[in-house]
Amino acid sequence: MKNNQSNTMPAYVHSQEAQQKLYKRTLTIVLMSQIFGGAGLAAGITVGALLAQDMLGTESFAGLPAALFTLGSALAAYLIGGISQRKGRRLGLSFGFITGGIGAIGVIGAATISSPILLFISLFIYGAGTSSNLMARYAGTDLASEKQRATAISIAMVATTFGAVAGPNLVTPMGKVATAIGLPALAGPFILAAFAYILAGLTILIYLRPDPLLVAREIALHNQIEANTESAIEANKLRVNRVGVFVGAMLLVLSHVVMVAIMTMTPVHMQNHGSGLTAIGLVIGLHVAAMYLPSLGTGILVDRIGRTAMAVASGMTLALAGILAAYAPGDSLLWLTIALILLGLGWNFGLISGTAIIIDSTNVHTRAKTQGSIDVWVALGGSAGSILSGIIVAYSSYAILGFIGAYLALLLIPIIFWARMKQKN
Repeated sequence: MKNNQSNTMPAYVHSQEAQQKLYKRTLTIVLMSQIFGGAGLAAGITVGALLAQDMLGTESFAGLPAALFTLGSALAAYLIGGISQRKGRRLGLSFGFITGGIGAIGVIGAATISSPILLFISLFIYGAGTSSNLMARYAGTDLASEKQRATAISIAMVATTFGAVAGPNLVTPMGKVATAIGLPALAGPFILAAFAYILAGLTILIYLRPDPLLVAREIALHNQIEANTESAIEANKLRVNRVGVFVGAMLLVLSHVVMVAIMTMTPVHMQNHGSGLTAIGLVIGLHVAAMYLPSLGTGILVDRIGRTAMAVASGMTLALAGILAAYAPGDSLLWLTIALILLGLGWNFGLISGTAIIIDSTNVHTRAKTQGSIDVWVALGGSAGSILSGIIVAYSSYAILGFIGAYLALLLIPIIFWARMKQKN
């Protein structure tokens, strides 16, 4: 297969028409994988905290499942980034998705024998799927022009909506399926997750050929050789906008921390105020829809009105979501839904604008490794947010969690303007 890819490479290097065809084909494959991956992602968000609460009998550790699978996604992001840097997107992403599916199978086993230790280990492994689902957005940008990058990210992300929205709303039906075959009801969504993640991994493994990152590197190298200056090649490899990378990373990390912290404790908060799994699934489903469905519009806005404007919009929207969550009555399905929709939307603005900033600030020779390293910090931030969210709610309240989230979101704004002034100087 490697030889076949090498033989077809010149066709893409020398033909812009062939490059555009491969760009569109890559987006199609990423779209297919993201539909499946979104369904796998939703299971852990919706019932992970409830499963741990049932096993441990306390909500103090309800944030631990999300912390574990985000911690697992941190390790996976590092591994996927390294594999992608050396071997290309296809092997890196397929490895992550299939590993996440294996973790979901482990969660099913843990729920069946009521083993918290197996649950925590399996959730850690399951996090690889979460990481792959996010990192797949980079594959669509490898062959995109500078003015197409945010749009390419958004196209990759919007496909996640279909699976991610369906996932939480399949909690009750999948619970019935699990019960029918002799498994605990809360194991049901992880049956869906195992199937979805493995299918996403196989889609990438089989169809993402030739690898877009490897083709992009060959195109960049060819263009540099055409310039007939070896020094230009070396300069391009070393040229990285460190301020841009820092700002993009902070935008991704802080927006993810705020989103994960509030989202993690919302199902527990709702359940404590009498909401059932169907209502929880509806709220989380709409939240996840807001995370991904507006992506296409967000990508166009990021490309047209600029990265900075949408980054500021992210901080403001996340802050508003935190304040609304803090003031919303615990039994108010309407206000909690609005707060969670805004939370998802603010995260969406931050993810797409932050990712675009990082791509703009790096080059094709080192991009995959840098992207993987940043996603490690994103996942670690989410893990910390998950752990602290459970402790904050247990020892204070869900409202305090909302206020803390709003404060962290507003920190993004001075960071963004500092970077803009720094780059002008």
